[in-house]
Amino acid sequence: MAFKDLSPEDKQTIMEHLEELRKSLIISVIAIIVAAVLSFSFNEEILAIITSPLTNLDENLVVTGVTEAFFVKLKLAFLSGFILASPIVLWSLWRFFKPALYPSERKYIYFLLPISLLLFAAGVLFAYFGILNLVLKFFIYIAGESLETMFKVDQYVAFVIAFTIPFGLVFELPVIVYFLTIIGVLRYELLARNRKYALLIIVVLAAALTPGPDPISQMMMAIPVYLLFEISIWISKWAGRKKRQRKEAVPNEE
Repeated sequence: MAFKDLSPEDKQTIMEHLEELRKSLIISVIAIIVAAVLSFSFNEEILAIITSPLTNLDENLVVTGVTEAFFVKLKLAFLSGFILASPIVLWSLWRFFKPALYPSERKYIYFLLPISLLLFAAGVLFAYFGILNLVLKFFIYIAGESLETMFKVDQYVAFVIAFTIPFGLVFELPVIVYFLTIIGVLRYELLARNRKYALLIIVVLAAALTPGPDPISQMMMAIPVYLLFEISIWISKWAGRKKRQRKEAVPNEE
């Protein structure tokens, strides 16, 4: 149906939704820009945090382009600005979607969103503090004594970001499994019965998501993700049991 064929009431409703979406996007963009500007004044401290795993190994970063250092710090400023502004961004998006959700759906958002953020942060921190140092040691060891290692700052920063973000995403697995179980897409028995296929998929995804070809980073991602999968099986079992209990309680309440 074309927009011109809608009734005046429908047109007004659509325009109101578009206006609310525009306001939410404007609020998010302004918050990210302001936070990025503030973060740029602390770019030396931010860069020191990013590069500390490498400097702790007595390795130095080099700049080979005129604008390389500037664009690296600009990238880190916007990334830091997005992280700092994320509460405002989430609030503006919630402000837009909240009227369209039922109270029961809002309850799930209140429950799952904080857990999702905590799991994402846990995945990133696990990659940064637990695995990144081992991966860097592996690459330096592979270079050997006959080669002098010189890491470009833009490539190193891109590697760290590409290495840590996927860990944050895969740590969301328990939340995804819980949500899919609640809406009836997944069942505990299905997950438990297909463990071996899940292990194969996890290994393949670890090889695809880790930026380096080394087996260490791939296994260091695959092992915790498989443990999360096992945890997700129990979460699915618990969520399925709670769902059945709620269905059984409905006739009693009536």
